Amino acid sequence: MRAYERLLKYVTYPTASAEGAGSTPSTPEQFALAHALVEELKALGAADAVCSETCYVYGQLPASPGCEEAPAIGFIAHMDTSPDFSGQGVRPRILPNYDGGDVELGGGRVLSAQDFPHLPELAGRTLITASGDTLLGADDKAGVAEIMTLLECLAERPHGKVAVCFTPDEEVGNGVLNFEKERFGASVAFTVDGGVEGEVSWENFNASAAKVEVRGFNVHPGSSKDTMINAGLIACQFAAMLPGDQTPRQSAGRQGFYHLTGVEGNVAKAKLGYILRDFDFAELQRREQALRDAAAKLNAEYGEGTVQVTITPGYRNMSEKMLPDYQWLVDLALKATREAGLTPMTDPVRGGTDGAVLSWRGLPCPNLGTGGHAFHGPYEHITAEGMDACVQVLLGIVEEMRGRTGL
Repeated sequence: MRAYERLLKYVTYPTASAEGAGSTPSTPEQFALAHALVEELKALGAADAVCSETCYVYGQLPASPGCEEAPAIGFIAHMDTSPDFSGQGVRPRILPNYDGGDVELGGGRVLSAQDFPHLPELAGRTLITASGDTLLGADDKAGVAEIMTLLECLAERPHGKVAVCFTPDEEVGNGVLNFEKERFGASVAFTVDGGVEGEVSWENFNASAAKVEVRGFNVHPGSSKDTMINAGLIACQFAAMLPGDQTPRQSAGRQGFYHLTGVEGNVAKAKLGYILRDFDFAELQRREQALRDAAAKLNAEYGEGTVQVTITPGYRNMSEKMLPDYQWLVDLALKATREAGLTPMTDPVRGGTDGAVLSWRGLPCPNLGTGGHAFHGPYEHITAEGMDACVQVLLGIVEEMRGRTGL
């Protein structure tokens, strides 16, 4: 079975995760796909496959005879889809021999080369989209499908032990919250949760979040001279004190940013939400200090306690844990990508990955592309051929690991 055929099956399971649910998984529907994957893993030779109480699917494909000394390799993908757009009732559309032009998705939406300039490059392939009113779910059911197809292909090839894990709730930041490293069964791994085929990522943003709370003093505006403290206006002052040319709109490549994610308030109180990103951890700390400095200046003007900043640490750049000790793992993926006929795409990830969190927990875990585009919305699309190429990369990685001894 080709990977895209599995994808068409998996996307029919509604598995959107939910923000702030306070449970794992955040939505019970994720269990339905998890249990189906357990049965499929068993059919593919992972006799120990199991779904945990928190909806993590684990399975190990034992080494084939003669390959028992090869080090184990792991692959990880997530089952949930983004809550940003509906994943209920997904009806995938298949366009064989796609012509590279605009595609009417339905619901008045058009997948167009004007918006997605790479589309003409997909001409001649089998294009897969949703129907215009849901996302497709290739993020990350494409990764799940490619890993499953890898296991099927390994039935006819010699290989070392392969460990797999399919996780819930990645889209709401809890993908590895209850990941059990010892249960997983490999000391190095790859997340299969990236974009275009050929993507190999071992560097990502450092991240933190900030909550800014402003306390005002509300009196009647007709008699408020030198008395009123307008929290809403102070919140605006605070935002204006940060560099206006360092936002997501003005940044690319290795440039970091301040991102204002939410504003609410009135005269009496106001709140601002920020996320801060930078590839250099010292620069991220500088951005955090800029928020504290802005608060200090406003407190000096309006009174201590007027502005409070609370910063919550997020994920870290996996390259700090990956290099130099695991440069070989990166090189292995690059070699497998080239041997699959692809040009490796090695741009740093302007976001985070579960692999980044796992790398900091002691499981080195670069990220690989799945062949998908335009995730999290109705324009999501992927090609059957792109998925096939991703499977070839995974096969190449397993083959390279078979030739190694020890870690």
